[in-house]
Order: sequence, then C-alpha cells, then structure tokens
Amino acid sequence: MDQSSAVAKALTEVGPRLKRLRTGRGMTLAALAEATGISRSTLSRLEAGQRRPGLELLLPIAQAHQVPLDELVGAPEVGDPRIRLKPTRVHGSTVIPLTRQPGPLQPYKLIVPADRTSPDPCTHEGYEWFYVLAGRLRLVLAGKDLVMGPGEAAEFDTRLPHWFGSAGAGPVEILSLFGRQGERMHVRAGPRAREKPDG
Repeated sequence: MDQSSAVAKALTEVGPRLKRLRTGRGMTLAALAEATGISRSTLSRLEAGQRRPGLELLLPIAQAHQVPLDELVGAPEVGDPRIRLKPTRVHGSTVIPLTRQPGPLQPYKLIVPADRTSPDPCTHEGYEWFYVLAGRLRLVLAGKDLVMGPGEAAEFDTRLPHWFGSAGAGPVEILSLFGRQGERMHVRAGPRAREKPDG
C-alpha cells in the first residue's frame, strides 16, 4: 500500500472511530456539540464519513473527550527501535547483526575466538571496514601481517587475499561494516586541513 492509499484509508476510518468513542462514553451528539462548539449536523456528517476530518474539528473533539489527537486518527504506534540480537556462528566466530534493514552496507559485531590463530586467507566480492573494540586482532592482507589493538580501524577490498583472527592473547571483539558490491567506507583520522586563501 502506497502512502496516499494509506492516508485515504486512515481518513475513512476516522468517522466510525469518533462514533465509537462518543457512544462508548454515553455522550449524545447534542452534548458533544455543546462541549466543542461544533454543530450537531457537522458532527453527524463527520461520524458518517460525509465530512473530511480536519484539525479544526478534531482538536476540539479530542479536548472534549480528553484523549490524544492520534487516538482519533488512529496513528500507528512508534515501533520498538531496539534490535533483537540473534548471534550466529560463522567459521568459529560469533556474528551479531546490528540492523534488521536490508541494504548494501551491513553492520555486525564479531567476537573472534582466542584459538583462531592460523591464517587461511580467502577472497570474495565486497569491501570491508572494521574497528577493534577489545583484544588484539591479527590481520593478514595481501602479504602484509599486522596486529591491531582497541581503537584501530582497517578497510580493504575483500577481493584481496585476507584473513583475520586473534593475535593469541584472547578473543577479539570488532565492529564490522560489510559491503557486498564493493561499496567503500572511508574513515578519516581528523578534519582536513583548510586551504589558506590566496594573499
């Protein structure tokens, strides 16, 4: 359902909702008209769906019933933004997705076990960026052998032979962004120096 259809559907449901609210409180149209200053005929047409519900009508009705405006229009509740983390195991590491949304870039938290110490480089499509949260990570990339600590970040094209694991001092926790189609993620250590104006 597109946005315009959703709005139209919500508007058609306002009238019946107003009537249910009024009758559920045992209030007559005449009493509501007196409380809101809106004519009885206008309220009747509003409840029957023959009058478009505007703020100039809905606000006084909401005040008369002492309910939030969104209760009258049936606004959807804001969903719980928390992500229900579901760890999985991949090649001995614990992988925790950090989003529910599909997209070209996917964030993960990885916990690399202490016994993952034997390099076994691989290649595949994509581009990866990661940030070491805790522990000491060993990264073998296209012939380079690096050890990274907390606060250090790396990014690389995964078509290059690569492997990462523990440097042998315990498990490693990292945040990872992975782009399957080779999207690049750039990190700068600080702001670029401003160019001095001529003169």
